[in-house]
Amino acid sequence: MRRIDTGARLTVICLIALIFISTVLAGSAKAIPAFARKYKMSCTTCHAPAPRLKEFGEEFAANAFQLEESQEPPRAFRETGDDLLMLQRELPVAIRFDVFAHHTHYSGEGRESMTDLKTPYGIKLMSGGNISKSIGYYFYFFMSEKGEVAGVEDAYIHFNNLFDSNLDIMVGQFQVSDPLFKRELRLTFQDYRIYGFKTDKTPTDLTYDRGVMITYGARTGTDLVLEVVNGNGKGEVDEAGHFDAEQWKNVLLRASHGFGPVRLGGFGYTANSRTAVEDEGVVDNKMLFWGIDGTIDFKDVLQVNAQYLERTDDNPEFDPMDADEKKTVGGFVELVWAVNGANGRTFVTGLFNMIDSDLDEYDYTSGTLSFSYLVRRNVRFLAEATYEDKKERYDFVTGFVAAF
Repeated sequence: MRRIDTGARLTVICLIALIFISTVLAGSAKAIPAFARKYKMSCTTCHAPAPRLKEFGEEFAANAFQLEESQEPPRAFRETGDDLLMLQRELPVAIRFDVFAHHTHYSGEGRESMTDLKTPYGIKLMSGGNISKSIGYYFYFFMSEKGEVAGVEDAYIHFNNLFDSNLDIMVGQFQVSDPLFKRELRLTFQDYRIYGFKTDKTPTDLTYDRGVMITYGARTGTDLVLEVVNGNGKGEVDEAGHFDAEQWKNVLLRASHGFGPVRLGGFGYTANSRTAVEDEGVVDNKMLFWGIDGTIDFKDVLQVNAQYLERTDDNPEFDPMDADEKKTVGGFVELVWAVNGANGRTFVTGLFNMIDSDLDEYDYTSGTLSFSYLVRRNVRFLAEATYEDKKERYDFVTGFVAAF
């Protein structure tokens, strides 16, 4: 396991300069624009800025994408004369459109710099809403992601407040890491790298999977989550018509508690991946994840998020004769500053990523500074710079994220 000097090379002058210049020049959607149309509200009701959620937006999503019953506009639903049928007057549909220019520069020798126009980088069709007063749905279809039709990613039915309690059940496809930090809500082009970590031979990570998520909010302020998922991502069925080739499922348990502006949480996740090795039969790789995380939120003006995670694979190479246990540790620290307040137009994000593995080829350390400016509430300009330590690589990204 390569030890990483986290202090070295992370304070990069060009990154600071980029944010400073952009700020001077600027001056002072899980929700989607379809909800703003339905309720005749500004995006700022839920976002600071989109897609990052305010507390109200989090509550709206947790309530199966609806306001409190007394606040729901009757005009949004059709009169059917059937108490068992609730139809939205219009199908809520929205589109997200991402375009970027990306320049990569290597400070070391032997690699050429590269400029790439990612126009578009992604086009996403989104829909969400109510099937009944206690059932909601959400999905999006990536019509284009990195030049390919990626298909359905998030897609689930949400059963809300079952038995008149704070018990919710979501069935479908979602990210395993959603109860920790939602990747889809980040402001940076750069990802939370530890959530997508997996080895070449093992498909299991903390991103998209199929399964069931059960959540419960206790009156004490403690939130509990149970996930049961296949564990092999969102791929196609096999020759037998199964999404999962094994009967055992992966299980995640999560608990978090809020203390004023501070939220602390922890989780454990047991997983298994299986493959057939020629002349040896079926070989398993059993995995154990655990981690802790926290958020400090100063009224949507300054927010600090942190994640620490450990993953142990007992046989990541699927060697039937000599299983070799490997450990990977990692995480991230993220700071989001609303320069002019939560309803302002200027936002600065800092993100530090780290992965340190016994499998040295997967080691990763990076520092990112990102600037967002709202041209309109639903059009966000982004300028971002990242330095990655191992490859001595600089990435500069600029572009727009629009939702309508």
